[in-house]
Amino acid sequence: MANPVRAAVASPVPLTYAASRLTWPGGGTRAACGRGGVRPDKREGDGASPEGIFPLLYGFYRADRIARPASGLPMTALQPNHGWIDEPTDPNYNRLVILPYPASHEEMWLKDGLYDLVVVIGYNMEPVVPGRGSAIFLHVARPDFSPTAGCIAIERQVLAGLLGLLGPGSAITIRA
Repeated sequence: MANPVRAAVASPVPLTYAASRLTWPGGGTRAACGRGGVRPDKREGDGASPEGIFPLLYGFYRADRIARPASGLPMTALQPNHGWIDEPTDPNYNRLVILPYPASHEEMWLKDGLYDLVVVIGYNMEPVVPGRGSAIFLHVARPDFSPTAGCIAIERQVLAGLLGLLGPGSAITIRA
């Protein structure tokens, strides 16, 4: 993560996803989860969002589309060659890589704007368990709030404002 940026003031803020809503102290909004619902036994490719409490680690933004957002989380500008490995047998499974990369991956530089703002949810990170699921993010929702592949998604402007509340120690609880 080259040149991460942090806001000067941010404290841990807990987020909770349940029943198509993301809430936090003093606020809430409509949200989408994975097409497979919320599951405690998340697996790669099942389309489910993982159930549990997870740290919010750092974020990315599309500098060609939006200004650097203020946040207490480290924020890094996405690059066209960023990818996220979803191949369980690859040693970089559930990690950011530079493309081209030989293993199956998700491209982070999306035309549709869903990854204009992305917060990495610390699911299956330490340790990484092959096949347990990868690329679980808090990101921009589609206009119709259709389900994701396992992420939690909210309106772009709400996510932009929420970033200013997040900092080290912020976490998300995902419940069925």
